[in-house]
This record gives sequence, structure tokens and C-alpha cells, in this order.
Amino acid sequence: MKLFITGIGTDVGKTVASAIVTEALEADYWKPIQAGDLDHSDSHKVKAQVSNTKSVFHPNAYALNTPASPHYAAAVDDITIDLKQIKEPMTTNHLVIEGAGGVLVPLNDTDCVIDLIQKEYKVIVVSRHYLGSINHTLLTFEALKSRGISIAGIIFSGDENKATEAIILSKTKAKFIGRIDNEPYFDANVTRYYADKFRENLLSL
Repeated sequence: MKLFITGIGTDVGKTVASAIVTEALEADYWKPIQAGDLDHSDSHKVKAQVSNTKSVFHPNAYALNTPASPHYAAAVDDITIDLKQIKEPMTTNHLVIEGAGGVLVPLNDTDCVIDLIQKEYKVIVVSRHYLGSINHTLLTFEALKSRGISIAGIIFSGDENKATEAIILSKTKAKFIGRIDNEPYFDANVTRYYADKFRENLLSL
């Protein structure tokens, strides 16, 4: 199983969710494009939170120096992101692929993050509760559906908001995988706790 983890925007809990899914499935992890914070990247963060010995952490196809939209970060590095140069790592294990920001974040003048999603990938959307998050979540679903991309499920991030979750689940008909609460910190133990909670739903995707 290949799971593509995307968010409704930036800083919605996508990397934490990726760590939990990776741990739950003892999957391999791959972030094709990393922009900025290369010494403490999302790959580093996920690896630090995953405690099983099976997961393999594959290198970024592009590791960009500037914490910005990939198309701009690449321009600063005087390169252009080429989708043909992004080669999915070979593995016989489950693979978790983490996107960058939301699905319409530009990678170059023509391509966006959504163009990284292959037909065989199952997409998990991470939605965090804030004023406007319903709109951003529904727009994300509409963008994916417009490309014929099916969504395997949704993970909510942050304190429970029953009204928000109910309307999103009603309108999208998405499978609810689980909720990640506002924890004081995330480490391997907390990640394992959520992995155990989410595992059954993830295996049924």
C-alpha cells in the first residue's frame, strides 16, 4: 500500500500524521521535496518519532535550502524541479509519501504537489481545526476529485470540534481514520499510542 499524506495547508499536522501512519504500518517513509530546515527536516522529525525497526527512510528527491514554496525555493537554489527526476524509491514494504503544504502548492511554472500523486496512491487528507478550515478542507477534496484522485480517508488534527468534523464528513463521505489531539509534545511513545489507535482503520483502506 502506498499512502500519500497531504494537508489542507501548511502547519496542520501533516508530518506528525505521517509519523503515526509510518509507525502504525511499519512502513517506509519518503518526502520527495523538502524546502528548508535541512538539518531538522520532516524526514528527520518522522525518523525521530518512529520506533519500529522495519521502516526505511528514503532520501528526498529535492532538498532545497529555503523554507518557502518549492517553486521559489528551487529558484533560489538556481534549479527547476522536474517531475521526471522524482523517482519513487523501490521497496516491497508499505510506503508513506508526504507532500509539501497543500495540494496546489506550486513546484514549478506548470506542476503542483497534486501532480506528484500517482494513480496507485491512496490519499489521506490531514485537516486541522481553525476558522476557515472547513472551506480549505472541502476545496482540497474538490481539487483531488477534479483530477480523478480518490481519497482514502481523513485525519483530524487538534482538539475535537464535533460541528466541524460532522459537516466535513457529511459533505465528503470520507472515511474517518482518527483524530490527533493537541498534545504537549510528540515523541516516539506518543506516536506509538496513536499508531495503535489508527492501525485497524489504516489497514482497512
